[in-house]
Amino acid sequence: MTDPAAESPAPSPNTPAPLGRATLVAACFAICVAQIGIPLASPLIGEIQQDLGASAAALAWIPAAFILPTAILELNFGVLGDLFGRKRLLVLGGLLITAGCLVVATAGSMTQLIAGQAMAGLGAAAIFPSSLAVIVAGTWEPVARARALSYWALSLAFGAMIAPLISGFIAEHAHWGWAFVPLAVLGLVTSAVSGRWVVDSRQATADRGLDRPGQLTIAVSLLALLYAVIEGASDGYSEPHIVLAFVLAAASFTAFLAVERRSRAPMLRLDLFRTPAFAAAAAIGLLALFGFIGTAYALSIKLEAVHHVSPFQAALPFALVQAVPLLLTPFLPKLLQHVHPRTLLVGGLLSLAAGEFWMALLPGDATGLASMTGPILLMGVGFITMFSSLTAVAVGTVDIRYAGMASAVTSLVRETGQALGPAVVGAVALGTASSGLADKLASSGLPPQALGVAEAVNTEGGALAVANADLGNLSGTVAPLAREALESGLDLSMYVCAGAALAGAVIAALALRHSGAADAMAVGTSAQEAATAPAGAPNSVKPLPSA
Repeated sequence: MTDPAAESPAPSPNTPAPLGRATLVAACFAICVAQIGIPLASPLIGEIQQDLGASAAALAWIPAAFILPTAILELNFGVLGDLFGRKRLLVLGGLLITAGCLVVATAGSMTQLIAGQAMAGLGAAAIFPSSLAVIVAGTWEPVARARALSYWALSLAFGAMIAPLISGFIAEHAHWGWAFVPLAVLGLVTSAVSGRWVVDSRQATADRGLDRPGQLTIAVSLLALLYAVIEGASDGYSEPHIVLAFVLAAASFTAFLAVERRSRAPMLRLDLFRTPAFAAAAAIGLLALFGFIGTAYALSIKLEAVHHVSPFQAALPFALVQAVPLLLTPFLPKLLQHVHPRTLLVGGLLSLAAGEFWMALLPGDATGLASMTGPILLMGVGFITMFSSLTAVAVGTVDIRYAGMASAVTSLVRETGQALGPAVVGAVALGTASSGLADKLASSGLPPQALGVAEAVNTEGGALAVANADLGNLSGTVAPLAREALESGLDLSMYVCAGAALAGAVIAALALRHSGAADAMAVGTSAQEAATAPAGAPNSVKPLPSA
């Protein structure tokens, strides 16, 4: 690495200078800040629900609103960075995170909170590809690039680990809105540091351009799908507007496929999916991230909105599950060199599924960290093992010229899974809980008038509203029934998440069963070649950020 004082602007935008220490620090700081925003709200679900009277459907939008812009726009932000410079996007991303967090911090309604989350997520979507691109652009030697990328990955994992501790600690001593103020300040620092120290780079070529039709159709499809899944849990999936949303999602996705087939510069090359191993990797990424984030969301509902543990106590499991990847990341390169990625992928998915099954089997009152340490460790080890080997498989099974796009596509699928996790968990858990509570109320022996009040609250707001409503003398009888129904629904949703990870393991075992030692060498060689390719080249690889 060069000394920061030795950094000088690149001779031209398309010939970046060697990566300097200041640029590396700024890029790592930016990705750490962007990653903090993803799990920051996890320990605050209960506080938000009580303060704003949020419905179960609205709670599911809190994480989805941050992740969705990244899923929709990350590929095009990568193109914008190539065309107009990555430094500008890093500065812009920090400012958007600051603005979004301030909107959330002052939110007096769920609408404002979700809008702020989406704005901050837009900033993260600009930072994720740009922070990585400035590192790849300035490192041409394999050793230097590998070292720089390891710092980038560790910074990302560190942000994921400290985020719940920050929000949990602040919410323990102040209003939950203050938990977003530190991230707002860090966003400003990111913009200032990036503007001062990052050496700009870009890769403007004739074949690079924004795929506007593809961007529009995939955005409409994902938004309509999330709306249908989340709102259908409370409104009913047979309602006309929910059915229409599902139809719109399917039609838009069909249009997206048609557009990508005809596009001169598609954001997604559909012929990549002709490679069975790559198609399997995409499906596995969707299933695994859906299960991992879905389980975390179910746990947050259980701890905060059902059992009302303190915000900091609720933050500890989330910090621990992120600390495991942080601790194991330095050992993964050697592990990938000696063990076939397929073996690691299957093993990681099985470990992830076992941890999620174990979490679902815990008693309803098991809210302490000690009781959850076993499943959390299994989930953490399984996640990072699965994640690292999944990247190697996705990149190593396609033509080296398309390794960058293959990794980007896997990233898009991964983030879609992250967005769907809370949506599906909310639909399964809270829909099941409301139905179960209705049965419990019918057999509870309550007087007709009291029964009518409880049933009305359940019909309007679901079991979560019943568990947290002030029903006077009824609370002592009805609230425990609601908590039992919620615990059953949340356990069912965790079984669904575990089933998704298990299905991913089956796909990996079957789709990659013919891979042998030669394939292991091919994967390792392809990944290494992709990692050492010049930035912006057709075969430049974009590693995936962790959840």
